Amino acid sequence: MNIYQHFRPEERDYIDQVINWKNVVERQFAPKLTDFLDPREQHILKLIVGENGDITSSFFGGIQEAERKRALIFPDYWTASEDDFQLSLFEIVYPKKFVTIEHPQVLGSLMSIGLKRGKFGDILFSGDQAQFFAAKEVKDYIQTNIESIGKATVALKEIPLKDAIISKEMWENVDLTVSSLRLDTVISGIYHLSRQKSQTFIERGLVKVNWTTVENSSFLCDVGDMISVRGYGRAKIVMMDGKTKKDKWRMTVGKQK
Repeated sequence: MNIYQHFRPEERDYIDQVINWKNVVERQFAPKLTDFLDPREQHILKLIVGENGDITSSFFGGIQEAERKRALIFPDYWTASEDDFQLSLFEIVYPKKFVTIEHPQVLGSLMSIGLKRGKFGDILFSGDQAQFFAAKEVKDYIQTNIESIGKATVALKEIPLKDAIISKEMWENVDLTVSSLRLDTVISGIYHLSRQKSQTFIERGLVKVNWTTVENSSFLCDVGDMISVRGYGRAKIVMMDGKTKKDKWRMTVGKQK
């Protein structure tokens, strides 16, 4: 069976990487820790590694509600702990009375020092408090190179994972029936928009799937996809429930409240 036929063409390189990780674990009988993965990448890894063989996987991003998580692939006789995921949590210390910092500024600063997106996880905010998770292997590099975020001079203080901000994002699962898995159709169903309006948003670059702008209305959605429409919030495809007798797709979608 051709495994690639079940996934998108642009995901082939990542699929090859996951297969290689699995093979290495099988040969060496030792666990493999990945970088931070987005929900779609986590879904693909889980499908390829499986849950009933000699190799299994586990995911952790610092808090239970984390979107981006590191994966650990390991022999089924092995037991994973939180320490095995090698995570660091940083509190951003800055003069809160005089400046503000926002999510895009934190993201931009981390990317500007040459880090791959996979080396840091969720960025957390609560009021003027800001934190982010990072891979432990780059924590010293981050502390050395991040001295400002936006207009703020900052210091990074490593703190225990138990002190992480608990996400206040609320998600509500809803059942949805759509005529196809095309992006414009799925957006119409989630946000109660006309197909024409959905297509316009897509063509104008206002729609992202898994944090990447998609301008093709016929793009096919799948489980694990995180969809955002500017001005309408985010949604994630939690589950596909098969087709109805009228050949429509049933799915469960999490909507940000």
